[in-house]
Amino acid sequence: MLDLKLERYAKSDDYPFHMPGHKRKPLAMPNPYTIDITEIDGFDNLHRAEGILKEAQERAAGLYGASSSYFLVNGSTCGILAAISAALPRQGTILMARNAHQAMYHAAYIRSLSTVYLNPCITAFGVQGAVSPEEIRQKLEQYPQIGAVAITSPTYEGVVSDIAAIARIVHRHQIPLIVDEAHGAHFGFHEMFPETAVRQGADLVIQSLHKTLPSFTQTALLHLNSAYVLPDSIEKFLKMYQTSSPSYVLMAGIEKCLRMIKEQGTSLFNRYSARLCEFYRQSEKFAKIHIMQRQDFFEKEIYDLDPSKLVISVKNTNMSGTELYQKLRMRYRLQMEMSSGFYVLGMTSILDRDEGFVRLSDALYEIDAALTDMRQDAGFSLIRQLYVPRPKKREFFLANDLPVESVLYDEAPGRVSGCMVSIYPPGIPILLPGEVIDAEFIKNIRECTRLRLNLQGIADIINERIDVIAD
Repeated sequence: MLDLKLERYAKSDDYPFHMPGHKRKPLAMPNPYTIDITEIDGFDNLHRAEGILKEAQERAAGLYGASSSYFLVNGSTCGILAAISAALPRQGTILMARNAHQAMYHAAYIRSLSTVYLNPCITAFGVQGAVSPEEIRQKLEQYPQIGAVAITSPTYEGVVSDIAAIARIVHRHQIPLIVDEAHGAHFGFHEMFPETAVRQGADLVIQSLHKTLPSFTQTALLHLNSAYVLPDSIEKFLKMYQTSSPSYVLMAGIEKCLRMIKEQGTSLFNRYSARLCEFYRQSEKFAKIHIMQRQDFFEKEIYDLDPSKLVISVKNTNMSGTELYQKLRMRYRLQMEMSSGFYVLGMTSILDRDEGFVRLSDALYEIDAALTDMRQDAGFSLIRQLYVPRPKKREFFLANDLPVESVLYDEAPGRVSGCMVSIYPPGIPILLPGEVIDAEFIKNIRECTRLRLNLQGIADIINERIDVIAD
């Protein structure tokens, strides 16, 4: 049973290098059953905030430097849906980064939006790079019908785009810039981390508090600083995409988190940055394992990098990312956030403890000593191939509603996809409905299966079948 299993996990020695950012630390909080209420007198209504919740959201806006900020209890997903819906009319056109979270694609579907894609480079390190301001400028000139631009910064691995430069380009066309900053709620509070997009000129910024700050899972913020999108429009769509019974427990968690940042942020971030610096210093002892850092990238591949994301690479060794992930979990009781073909990702936060960093460093040192060189990479080239731009035969929002049929992998090349395929986490689609399937894609998803990556959207992985649009 879930409740009992969670209780056992809470009592275990497993250390969490994963979300949420409170790291299961028992912060002072009333028993959730005692504060779980509905919209009774004196406690305001999130969908028509006039009292305590209005004041709370105003404090959030002041902390981040926004004109308006909105509490989200359905995660960043509902914020992304509301932001895109408010920024564009139905059947409009959006310019969006191809490495967007699936929530952006869902917004395009719901609003019947045509999509023009930006394709971040695949860096020499092997992760997706920043969105190019120059490509945005070119696409806006090439497609004058574009009504908004939406990008992800930082990425799951911490790659940051030049938001200030992008905002200037976008605003010359008098349209809004939407930034999915779900993984950057901690930005702007310490010099070790990049500045938040809220203060870099973005019109709408969505942040998941629970990813990198001490807040409950499902809590997030939507910030508005725009001459192109009105608060009334945002509020209208939040009523549609967010529950009509928002949890007061989750909203109290948002308030507690933001109050902690305001009152204790300086000392918390100072200790946190010192722990990160020491971990990176210790990682210099590894002979084969490598922790991704700013110097791993060429100048044009990224604009900045978030050091809170520990991308631990075993490229060119006899171990895959999946194998490293499992060894850290089973032998060392270190639960990482995710694994990819050649690396694992550890999520850190201001509430991580010295113990966690020491345990991870010691474990990696032991593992590193047993590794051998192997020039055949364990998934490095695969990542580069998975995110190659694919021909689009039909708009996503149209293809998503067409009848599909399930065919064998070997029958799929040349057919038009009827499914959204992604590796989860992070949930970035590698194939969309309306895109053409080729033999290289089929080869790559077989390799994903071999590497035990979590493929979602495939009709039948065991029997190798995939949904295509029916002829």
